[in-house]
This record gives sequence, C-alpha cells and structure tokens, in this order.
Amino acid sequence: MKMEQERGISITSTVLTFNYEDHHINILDTPGHQDFSEDTYRTLAAADNVVMLVDAAKGLEPQTRKLFEVCQMRELPTLTFINKMDRPAMNPFELCDEIEQQFDLETVPAVWPIGDGENFKGVLKRSERVVYLFEKNQKGKTATAKKVPMDDPELLSIIGQNLYDQLFEDVEILDEMGHSLDTEKLLKGDQTVVYFGSAMTNFGVQIFLDDFLELGRAPAERSSSIGTIDPGRDEFSGFVFKLQANMDPRHRDRLAFIRIVSGRYERGMKVLHSRLGARQINLNQAQKLFADDRESVQVAFPGDIVVCSVVL
Repeated sequence: MKMEQERGISITSTVLTFNYEDHHINILDTPGHQDFSEDTYRTLAAADNVVMLVDAAKGLEPQTRKLFEVCQMRELPTLTFINKMDRPAMNPFELCDEIEQQFDLETVPAVWPIGDGENFKGVLKRSERVVYLFEKNQKGKTATAKKVPMDDPELLSIIGQNLYDQLFEDVEILDEMGHSLDTEKLLKGDQTVVYFGSAMTNFGVQIFLDDFLELGRAPAERSSSIGTIDPGRDEFSGFVFKLQANMDPRHRDRLAFIRIVSGRYERGMKVLHSRLGARQINLNQAQKLFADDRESVQVAFPGDIVVCSVVL
C-alpha cells in the first residue's frame, strides 16, 4: 500500500505463503503500529502459532505487550526471534529476563549469540554444541554461515579470547540455571523457545525454520456454532476473520479473508454461509495475496488462508 510505504509501517494484515522442506507455511504478517491493532487482534483468531519478533536494541515494546496478552488468552504456542544482533544490542540475558518478567513466560534459548553489533560473530546452536559463524555481506545479501564445533580450538582464534570466555561462561549458566524445553508447556503458551539472528541478512533464519517445523503446532481444531470442528473432517468449513475494502485502487472490491478449518477447497465450489441463514455463496475467485500481487488458488487445505471477493 502507498500509505504503508509513506509511513514505513504495516497497516493491514498480509498473508504470505511459501514452501520449506516439504512443508507449506502460511504467515499472517500483522500490523505493528498501535493505530491498527484491531486488525491484528482479528488476525490472531486465524493463527495456530505465534512468532514474536523482538528488536535486540529496544527489547519489548508497548504494542508487543498488548498483543501478547491476546496470544496468551488463546493459548497460542510462541517462538521468539530476537532480531538485529548485527547492530548494538541489549544483553541477551536481559532480553530473556524481560520476556519472563513481562509475560510470566519461561524462555528456552535454542541458540545463543556471540557478541553484537560490529562484534557479532554468530550464534551457538545449543543442542548441537556447534557455532554458526556470521560473515556480513553487502546490505540485503544473505550472510554466509560457517559451522565450527564449540570444542574446536579454531573457534578461539576466530572469535577472540574475550568472546570465547564469555560464550563458555554464558553456556554454563544456561545449562545449570536455565529452563529445559517442555513441549507441553510450549504448546499451551507457557514457554517460548528463543532464537537470535539478523533477518535482513537471513542469518539464523534457517535454524529457526527448521525448529519451527518440529516444534510448531499443526492446524488445530476450531469451535463453531455446531461444536468443535476437527481439521481431519472431510466436509469443507472455514471462517472469515477479516474484511478489507478498497485498500488497493487497482482492485475496488470487498475482500473476505477465510481460514480453512477442515476439508478441501476447490476452485468454483459453493458453500453455505451460516450467519446469513445458510445462504449459498460461490467461492470461484479465491486468491492468495502477497503485498499488492494476487494469485488464483485452485486448491487449499486446513490451515490455508484464501481471500475471496464476495458479498457477506
């Protein structure tokens, strides 16, 4: 949107879709500005998992606190990505403590940063005891990552004595005093797994995505006027969580964002709208959005988001 470009903020929710390691992932990119928080609250109704993005220099911001209350109310599993470690950042222990104190949420760092800003050397993946070294490239380019075992003597010469000593001291504290991963707590929203990296250079993102596929919750059941609907149900069902009108001058229409709960969407199918007295409507023009671009959808499944131009 032109207004988003002018103000440098997200105003409307966008659905981003991509494939990764034989999985189909839908991202609901929600507005981060407080003036448009209602759109975010509605969008969270369609989410199965939450990724809490934290600026390493700023820590938790007021809007993050407000939105996370809704996530906790819905018991959404939350993974945390602490971003911009290649810039001056708060102490990682302080960042984790802030999350625990503000949200009464246990933090379990899956990776641990080595330095920050100009001295950011990479992250340690704790489960592997392997350091992923950060090598900054040109702006906008993906950073390269060389892997070095934590006990490899080469690591000392690469990151220097101070960071080397700090890393081993931090890891000892985490191992002895930190929380252990509890998947039951994670899925109930009582614990969050924490990652550090730099999204602009794509550093740490692959580690995060790999763990997300393993830890994240699959499309979940939803409550309805006829009871709980399981995603394994054969009959098609879905719900509208957002309406958007005339947000793009090239597409003067009214869009309904639909989260598929069960069954299989097929292009041209007709469904019953329960709120309008079981009136039949045609979902012939279902699309997926990416910024201002639209792509027709032929089939979709539970967990997918489709956008339809319909009269509701």
